[in-house]
Order: sequence, then C-alpha cells, then structure tokens
Amino acid sequence: MVRRLNPESVAPPLGAYSHAVEIPAGARLLQISGQVGVAADGSIPPDVAGQSALVWQNISALLEAAGMTTADITKMTAYLLSPDDLAAYGPARTAALGDNRPASTLVYVSALVKPELRVEVEVTAARA
Repeated sequence: MVRRLNPESVAPPLGAYSHAVEIPAGARLLQISGQVGVAADGSIPPDVAGQSALVWQNISALLEAAGMTTADITKMTAYLLSPDDLAAYGPARTAALGDNRPASTLVYVSALVKPELRVEVEVTAARA
C-alpha cells in the first residue's frame, strides 16, 4: 500500500494532491508517457475540456491494460498552454482521480507536439 505524506512541518498542499507518495518495495510500477487529447480514430476535440476528457480516458485505458486503476496513480505531471485552460482541465482531472491524491505537478508550457493540442498528462502508477 502506498503512503501519502503531508507532514505538518510543510505547508498544506495547494490543491488536490499529496506532497510525497512512498511506494513500498516490491510494488509493480507503470510509467505512462504523456497522453494528449487524441481519440483512437485520430480526431482531436477543439476545446480543452474535450481534450482533457480524452487524456483521462486514454490514461484509464492504459491503466486497465496493466490491471490498474486511477487509484493506483502515485505521481502525475500535467502540461497546459495557459492558466486560462485550468478551469476546463480541472473537472476532468477531478472526475478521473476522485479521492486519490497523487504527488502532482502542473506546468504551463509554450507548445505541445501539435499546435492544436492544449493539454498533456504523464503518470506513474504503483500497485503492491
């Protein structure tokens, strides 16, 4: 079982994440490459909300293929193009993660691999 660490000697997390997550020895680890909002047919929704939903759908499918769920995510990094995109990205993240509070980083970047892409998320998952 992973252990989430938010000691009182550190300011509380600013959002729905944990400052640190300890993974026990012998746990299976899964590294998922950055997922973008591209559907299986190659289509890309024009908006951040649609792309964010697809990102989490793709992550969930990869976790399922490994016998895991979003509850097993221990670390994630999200890349958005603008602070304005956070309001549309947040609900998809919250819907996917529920009460799970992985270690998390959010970064604003100037571009992703294709100009029409607005969000990318990479995750690490662990299951004991």
